[in-house]
Amino acid sequence: MELVIDANILFAALIKNSRTSELLFKHTLYAPEYIFTEFKKYKDEVREKTHRSEEDFNLVFDLFERNVILVPKEEINLFLDKAEKICPDPKDVPYFALCLKQNCAFWTNDKKLKKQDIIKIYSTEELDDL
Repeated sequence: MELVIDANILFAALIKNSRTSELLFKHTLYAPEYIFTEFKKYKDEVREKTHRSEEDFNLVFDLFERNVILVPKEEINLFLDKAEKICPDPKDVPYFALCLKQNCAFWTNDKKLKKQDIIKIYSTEELDDL
């Protein structure tokens, strides 16, 4: 399944080996190109919370970088206006724009994003049940 992935899902998978980590490699994942800038910004903070060794953490981070398809902002600009109209949370507008561009669902555990009916939202639990 093709999905746009929320940064918080990636953070959760980095923090500990879990079902979230396993699900990451069963789907084609897209994210706005700036997502790894966010990761690098918070890497030390996430690393402090992790249940992984530093080596394992770096390995998983590298796997994410190789497996998540990053989409440049220029490619989602045409979809930002529509995304702003439907997205319940302004900080998630780029993710919604990317969902519109790719015509795919959004993997996030943010329940308030389900308060619209244009973009299909899957939680980790829902993906696990599929």
